[in-house]
Amino acid sequence: MSSLLPWSDWLALSTYLALWAGYAWFAKWRGRSDSSLLVMTNVYRRRWMEQASARDPRMLDGLIAQSLAQTPAFFSSTSILIIGALFALLGTTDKAVELMAEMPFTQNTPVAVFDFKVLLLIGIFVYAFFRFSWCMRQYTFVSLLVGAMPAPEDFVGEPERRDRYVQRAAAMVGSAAETFNDGLRAYYFSFAAIAWFFSAWAMLVATGVVVLILYRREFRSEALDILRD
Repeated sequence: MSSLLPWSDWLALSTYLALWAGYAWFAKWRGRSDSSLLVMTNVYRRRWMEQASARDPRMLDGLIAQSLAQTPAFFSSTSILIIGALFALLGTTDKAVELMAEMPFTQNTPVAVFDFKVLLLIGIFVYAFFRFSWCMRQYTFVSLLVGAMPAPEDFVGEPERRDRYVQRAAAMVGSAAETFNDGLRAYYFSFAAIAWFFSAWAMLVATGVVVLILYRREFRSEALDILRD
């Protein structure tokens, strides 16, 4: 297996996977001390559930949950289409290799190596599909929690009970958002994997650029500044 790729490609692939996993860990760790986009929006998710617990009927909250589920549903179906297209590409590898050879700044790629790179992309989008589909299910759980939420008058005189229910519902919305974030991050890193078709060094540069973009959007974006109180 080690003879399939030159050392530069193994270096690029291992660095790519390490940076992906490492950034996912870093984002969670950094979010504890420096508010990230996910952490800040979780504050508003809790406020949403506090408002939901105080109003009746809760048709608006059900519509919001349904609307939030539409985006992962779109990405989930898109992932299936991309996976199908990539499997179709495996059937025309020879032509694809010839096409890539004619493009400037690309290294010569054997058919087996090209197939390996396509399989990597398939794995990325399969992972993305599972994350988006799980996100959709979690939003159905959010709808159940909102629908089963006791009426506002039932919480009168029981602030601790209300707080526990609000915390549970907000945690479920936050879990769905984090799962969606995982799937979306896979889409970002798929662009770095595409750069591997050009060269290993292009993949390394693209991976670094993706990590930088993700960091700026999660920790240094204008949207985060607006959300901060």
